[in-house]
Amino acid sequence: MIDRATVDKIIDAARIVDVVGEFVTLKKSGVNYKGLCPFHDDRNPSFMVSPSKNICHCFVCGKGGTPANFLMEHEQITYPEALRWLAKKYNIEIVEKEMTDEEREAQSERESMFIVNEWAKDWFHDILKNDPDGIAIGKQYFRSRGIRDDIIEKFQLGYAPQKRDALALASKAKGYKPEFLVKTGLCFVSEKGKTNSEKFATAADGTAEANSSLFTIHSTLIDRYSGRAIFPWFNVSGKVVAFGGRVLDSRTKGVAQKYVNSPDSDIYHKERELYGIYQAKKAIVKEDRVFMVEGYTDVIAMHQAGIENVVANSGTALSTYQIHMLHRFTNNITLLYDGDEAGIHAAMRGTDMLLEEGMNIKVLLLPDGDDPDSFARKHSTEDLKRYIEENQTDFITFKSRLTVENVTDPVKRSEAIGGIVKSISVIPDQILRSTYLSDFAHRINMKEQTLVAEMNKFIRGRLTPNPSLGREGSEQTQEQSQGQVQEQGLSTPLPLQGGAGGESSALVEQMLVREIVRHGEEIIFEDVETEEGGTISLNVAQYVHFDLSQDGLSFALPIHNQILEEAVEQSEKPGFKAESYFCNHADVQVSQLATRLAIDRHQLGGRFVLEPREGALRQRVIHLVMDFRLDIVENRLKEIQRQLLQVGSDVEQMMKLLKEHKETKELRDELAKRLGTDLVV
Repeated sequence: MIDRATVDKIIDAARIVDVVGEFVTLKKSGVNYKGLCPFHDDRNPSFMVSPSKNICHCFVCGKGGTPANFLMEHEQITYPEALRWLAKKYNIEIVEKEMTDEEREAQSERESMFIVNEWAKDWFHDILKNDPDGIAIGKQYFRSRGIRDDIIEKFQLGYAPQKRDALALASKAKGYKPEFLVKTGLCFVSEKGKTNSEKFATAADGTAEANSSLFTIHSTLIDRYSGRAIFPWFNVSGKVVAFGGRVLDSRTKGVAQKYVNSPDSDIYHKERELYGIYQAKKAIVKEDRVFMVEGYTDVIAMHQAGIENVVANSGTALSTYQIHMLHRFTNNITLLYDGDEAGIHAAMRGTDMLLEEGMNIKVLLLPDGDDPDSFARKHSTEDLKRYIEENQTDFITFKSRLTVENVTDPVKRSEAIGGIVKSISVIPDQILRSTYLSDFAHRINMKEQTLVAEMNKFIRGRLTPNPSLGREGSEQTQEQSQGQVQEQGLSTPLPLQGGAGGESSALVEQMLVREIVRHGEEIIFEDVETEEGGTISLNVAQYVHFDLSQDGLSFALPIHNQILEEAVEQSEKPGFKAESYFCNHADVQVSQLATRLAIDRHQLGGRFVLEPREGALRQRVIHLVMDFRLDIVENRLKEIQRQLLQVGSDVEQMMKLLKEHKETKELRDELAKRLGTDLVV
């Protein structure tokens, strides 16, 4: 772990022009530099690099950030890896944080497992290329699948000899400890070795019993993948975390398990990994889309056909870990499966989770019993790309065709419609959710109002407090639910709290957050008297937080609230500079947002300098806070007016709404007066 002082030293030393200049040709443009964006097909220079702010930004695709963020995006590496890259460039010695004995032991064990897996990957690959059996059996299998040598190299495919202890003996000759062969899953202990393995696991380090057990265990190790074609799993950073072994075609008859995969270990959890992610990550970013297929050979065949932005979940349901990993690279995913019952089932699994995480889903089921492997081998790259583009459809349309259209049974049709509305209800983007619902209503010839009411039931159902939490927990859940309801924008009576809705509110909210990022630490109120008779000073972040919290108001977007809360917290620390802090934030989403907000779309050249007018920042922030409040009030007025049209003959409810309308209108007019705005009813 890199210590904080070293991280700060690296960040201070890294110069954005130096770093970007290694990958992009830059030309001077006033006080800044410009070049073609490396993250999209850019023909006119839209990538701006600001030496003074030490950040970069593309005004077309929006990508960029600090030197570390740029490297993370461009090289598809983690934040610590980007810091190490910069440290090497600027000759900064990495000082690791002092770890406890337990942490050091765990890290050493993990590194040993990675080292063993890396060696095993090279050993399998060498057997495939140079061993007579590897060439005659393993390579012949890959040849029969039409896999080229360059693809074999790209995925480091291999072959495990049929001898049951070949790898165990080879590892012994290299001096690798048998315990790591077992922990990585490369080998397992035979029945007669179980007693000794238990002794080894429980014996104290360095004891005679442990040492005497070592040879016995090694002598009884059995290779897990003997006689199989080998598919190494690389994690997103390129480290080998696991293997998949496939029985060769001549042995598949009557074999219940064609594939054997590594068991879970300290370095591998199947639900957290995706096959092919390391080879695909740059293409995913470039194409802004990922194709999800089922198996190893599907991924490999697609790469060979020229489509590289493809990964496989290897037959398991998608997990939130995998979705979050993909979300680092794109919002768009196409599920690409064969058109049989199993393919349809695979397309249905995990889709609500993808929608809930904000992914835009398309589905394509291949015809005539083809899977992506066989289909890709039958078609040219151009034909394959054209077929995908012309035949993929959004998930709601796919599910509608499959479960609703041409279904005449009223009960089954109703259940199917409810299932699709439930899927739509989890989409976080209100506009996209509304668009899907409107399209679906038109598709099935049903009133949109009916579907909206049904969708709101699903949303409210997810936000209902859990009675088992008790009174305190229930109240807390209600508060959380209330905020979520407002963010979802449901058609239910809402208190005058929480985030605002609508385009105007979103724009004002973004402008407020921009001021927090750019000027969060700057004092705009000095020596303000408190109720206790003392005085305090408030910076931009503290004032915004104080003003909104008086009435329980908050921003609509969680990331905006995070920035405000952190700005207030960091304000207590000496030397805090909001722009530098957020642009260099470890959270990539925060850093990228801060970078966008820190850069002006149009910047003056160095010859012109505008002196800021005294008090302009304070006036601007106060005005924005009142604008934010005004938008919330106006949205509430619209909601009350809508409810008045639907209240019917309920006189009591009508009087209650009229009273609230009068009070809210008075509040709106007072805010408008303070803002100098004339409003007409």
